[in-house]
Parts: sequence; C-alpha cells; structure tokens
Amino acid sequence: MAKLPSHIDIHLVRILYMLLSEKNVSRVAMKLNQPQPSISASLRKLRELTGDPLLVRGARGMIPTQHGESLMRPAKRILDEMERLFIHQKPFIAQEEARTFNIAAPDYLDTQFLPNIVARVRRESPKSRIVIHGLGRDVDFVRLLSDGDLDLVIANWEEPPSHLHLSKLFQEPIACSMRADCAYAKRTAPDQMTIEDYLSLPHVAPSQMLPGYHGVIEAFLERQNMRRNVVVESAYFGQMPYMLLQSDLVLTTGRQFLRFYEKSLPLKTFTVPIKFPAMRFYQLWHERVHQATEHKWLRDLIGKTVKELIEK
Repeated sequence: MAKLPSHIDIHLVRILYMLLSEKNVSRVAMKLNQPQPSISASLRKLRELTGDPLLVRGARGMIPTQHGESLMRPAKRILDEMERLFIHQKPFIAQEEARTFNIAAPDYLDTQFLPNIVARVRRESPKSRIVIHGLGRDVDFVRLLSDGDLDLVIANWEEPPSHLHLSKLFQEPIACSMRADCAYAKRTAPDQMTIEDYLSLPHVAPSQMLPGYHGVIEAFLERQNMRRNVVVESAYFGQMPYMLLQSDLVLTTGRQFLRFYEKSLPLKTFTVPIKFPAMRFYQLWHERVHQATEHKWLRDLIGKTVKELIEK
C-alpha cells in the first residue's frame, strides 16, 4: 500500500464514495459536473492510496471489490461528519429547549434587575434553569468563563479584561444615604452636603472584590487625591441599607438602588458633592460562547430587560 499523504482532500473521499455507490465513472463525472478524465485520474489516485482496484469489471458493468465495499461506510461517515462541522448552528427555540444559564453578578445591582431577568427567562424559556452566582475576590470569573462554568458576568469594573466580549447595559448616577433622623441628616438639606462633610462622615463600603481594586468610588477618589472615612467594610452589600438604621453610617452607591430602600426604610438621600462618574454596568462573556445561539438569546434577553427598566 502506498504511503498516505499528510492530508487528503475531502473531495477525493466524496469521489471514492460516489464511485463505490454509482459503480460508473461517467455518471460520477456528470453528477459532479467534472470531465470524465478527471474522475478517472482520481480513481487511479485512490487505487494507489488504498493498494486495491476498488472497482473491477463484472458481468453487468463495474462492481466494487471486497475492500472497496468495506470503505463505503467509513467514507460516508467522514462526509457526514464534515457536513456537521460546517453546518450553521440551529436557532435556539426558547419555548421548547432546556438550557442551564449561569450568571455571576454583584449584589449591589438595581434590585429590580436580576428579578426581572429571572421572570423573563421563566416566561420565554420555561424549561430552562438559571443559576445566579456571587462575585467576590476569591471568584476567578475569567477562568470560569473560559471553562464554561459561567455564561455571563454582570459587572461595573473600570477596566474589565480586554480579551472578553462586552456589551453595555445601563448606567446610574451616584448618591449617598444615611438614617433620616441622625444628627447630620436633621440639620442638612439633601443638596447642601459639602466635600469636607462627605469625606469626614463615617462610611460603610463594600469589601475589596478584586485583588488590588476597591471599586469605582475609591478609585475615583484616589485619582483626585481624596480619601473618605471608611469605618465599616462588608461583603454583604444587600445588608448595608439596614446597617444605616442603627448607626451614623453613610452609604454611597447607585441612585436607583437607594431609591428602592427609601420606600421602606427611614433613610435620607443626599446629592454627593463630588462629581463621581455614573456607575456603568455591562455584561461580559468569553469568545467560546460568542456565536452560540442560546447565548446570543440570553444576551439579547438581558439587553431588552434593561431597556424596559430604563423606560419605566
């Protein structure tokens, strides 16, 4: 048998299968719209590669040899697999299919954001599951995205990893809040807080989420050569509004987040006297799922949910 080349043209495999099926060089040439001498040359090359005649004369024309017949199934399998390699992905039929979507997000998001996403997934893809993961300094979200353990990360870091795909979601202005009946809140109007007051008041702030990064508030203050008086750090952002109720603490975060708690808690919100940039949230995902139809569906769903919240 001749030595196999380092690669074999898939077209040659197709000709092999068609010759063994049609048992006629002329018919194969016609079906492939190629000249007969070209198909005859391919047959000679196939005979050389396999060390077998493949097709021989029989009583009623050409017939496959025993070895030729044994090659039909593997040739067909190769052609089928090649077709599957390059076929376009089927669209994700949300109402019919079941997927598990893993999303990581901080707990200082707008309180309506994740519940609305969950509700929409339940409506549009009722057979699917959604798993929401926390984000902390011990969570290697880059590796989890790369390995497929996470589908999306919702975040607002100033400099997300450049190799990840990013889609902007929403932004919200920054404000600060404290207990409405504390001494400072009683004597100061919501728009009368000074820079000196803001920096000296006792603050509660989120714990460091990423190594070397304390968040957009601290990062901005550091660039302005300012430092606020953080006396409490907590990994549980959702508990911070309640920490204000029995203390003199100040919480700085997105205005929409604070507005939700103002409805049920005796808090007073102030205009921050420092011109912080708005908190900008986005979704991040890895290249490995960039073209996946179910992932595109999820990203679009999140984008639509955000748009509806903003328009309310």
